[in-house]
Amino acid sequence: QGSWLTQNAWGIFISERKPGWKYLMQLFAVCFAVGFFSSFLLFLGMHFSLAHHPLGPLLISGFIWISLSIALSCFKHLRCFSVLFLLSCGLKNGRNALITAGTGIVVAGNIQNIFHNLKILADSITCHLEYEQFALIKYYVEAVKWIYDKAKLSTELFLTHEFTPSYSISDDELKQQLNDTKQEIQTIANQISFMLTILPYIGQRVLPIVGIFLASFGTGTFIKKFVGSHSAKFKNTYITKQFIAFDEQQRQQQRPCLLPLNRKERKDYVTIPSLCLTRKDKKNMQYFFLPVIIHLCIWLLFAAVDYLFYWLIISVNKHLQEVPDLKIQLSLFQQHIAKTDPFKISLFKHDCIPQPELAPSTTWIQLGVIIFFLSIFGLFSGLLTQLKILVSTSFYPDTEMKRIHYLHAKLLKKRAKLQGKTGKNMFARTVKTVRKKERSVANDNMV
Repeated sequence: QGSWLTQNAWGIFISERKPGWKYLMQLFAVCFAVGFFSSFLLFLGMHFSLAHHPLGPLLISGFIWISLSIALSCFKHLRCFSVLFLLSCGLKNGRNALITAGTGIVVAGNIQNIFHNLKILADSITCHLEYEQFALIKYYVEAVKWIYDKAKLSTELFLTHEFTPSYSISDDELKQQLNDTKQEIQTIANQISFMLTILPYIGQRVLPIVGIFLASFGTGTFIKKFVGSHSAKFKNTYITKQFIAFDEQQRQQQRPCLLPLNRKERKDYVTIPSLCLTRKDKKNMQYFFLPVIIHLCIWLLFAAVDYLFYWLIISVNKHLQEVPDLKIQLSLFQQHIAKTDPFKISLFKHDCIPQPELAPSTTWIQLGVIIFFLSIFGLFSGLLTQLKILVSTSFYPDTEMKRIHYLHAKLLKKRAKLQGKTGKNMFARTVKTVRKKERSVANDNMV
């Protein structure tokens, strides 16, 4: 019963508009369902693009649902266009949209994280320059004070005044350079962060609109070529049920027929719908996957650079934390008496050691989903093309009959030409064999 309802709904959807309220209500119900499906897909796309405005996608999708349902029930060409448009979203247009989305995820995840870790590394360097620039002088002052205290204990009568060491350094120029360096690093970081933020933002909002426009343009071009003056030659490599019926009719009328196709013909022509692909479809599948593989390699490259850079900073961080403090032994000799007191100097300020961040794991979860759909689209690209042909033939049966006549005549001509060449070759082989026999007989008679 479900199959009957589907076939009945499809028959109403592809038919010309007929008078009568009953038919009009059935047509509007089918168009209402198609409009709902189309607007739901649009809602999903806008929901991810306009995540901060949840009401916007809902209102736009609702408006498009009602408008599209009314328009579909009025125009047959628009019904054909809508179905072909949905199928086109699973071909090159859908592929390009998914590749763009994946690139945006890599930019927002791995590339932005690489520059973030670079900024952390630059901040670490300036931190060391800022806080450790005069650390040794402080230790030198402590050493002088220690010597004074030890000497005071040995010569208590003579050293009665309080000893307060101090120092002054003219470091204004150095501080200014450090401040300029920090400001320059912050400016560059802000510019990079702005670019890495604005590009995905623009991509999320502009590229879907461009993708819809390109898909619409491609669908319109497909319909124009299918019903145009050269429609008989356009993607006419598929054997439909109507072609099979036409060939059977030719057989019953004792006219030249084609089916079944021979092995060579089955490589170029296939009965649809079928998972079997022609040689041209296999080439198109390779072309479909080529940009996918290139972008996947680029994504993996940036992910590897991000992880290796993170691992490098973590390794340096670990080694810096394991570096022991520098132990210094201060000894004071006076009247053959040695007084020793050790103290430690930290070679690195632990607060300035860089702490890198790793890109969130959700990045590869999202990329995994995108790669999965790209694989599905690529593997079924031939089937989607077949469905586009079947949909077009359903809406334009007159054009289909012209294509059937052209393809039938073309295959008969090819087969006749091939048989002619085969006949000539067999005749040449026969003549060659007869001449060999005659020469052999002549040689035997001479002997």
